[in-house]
Amino acid sequence: VQLVESGGGTVQAGGSLRLSCAASRHTFSVSAMGWFRQAPGKEREFVAAINWSGAMTDYAGSVKGRFTISRDNSKNTVYLQMDSLKPEDTAVYYCAQRTFGNYDVNENVYAIWGQGTQVTVSS
Repeated sequence: VQLVESGGGTVQAGGSLRLSCAASRHTFSVSAMGWFRQAPGKEREFVAAINWSGAMTDYAGSVKGRFTISRDNSKNTVYLQMDSLKPEDTAVYYCAQRTFGNYDVNENVYAIWGQGTQVTVSS
């Protein structure tokens, strides 16, 4: 297993969660990372991404201003801080690593994926 997500759970609307994704590969510190999510009956969608240094980030419009992606290369870990959660944020959240190239909203460019962590937001 190369990417392991944690931090999911059930929270009420308006609450917060912080997801973590620990990488075992030594290439983490030079890799762009992304978070994606898949709700029941829907296709997987882009949530947020970050470049290798953490200096550049991108967000889906639906989460901009509420979610924050960050990374700690000394710990081989990327985070997703989720605030002001809404029921429509309910999904399985996946982190992904791109082994070559900058971050992208296209999931097909990410070569390594975690197993996912469930986030449920109750109304």
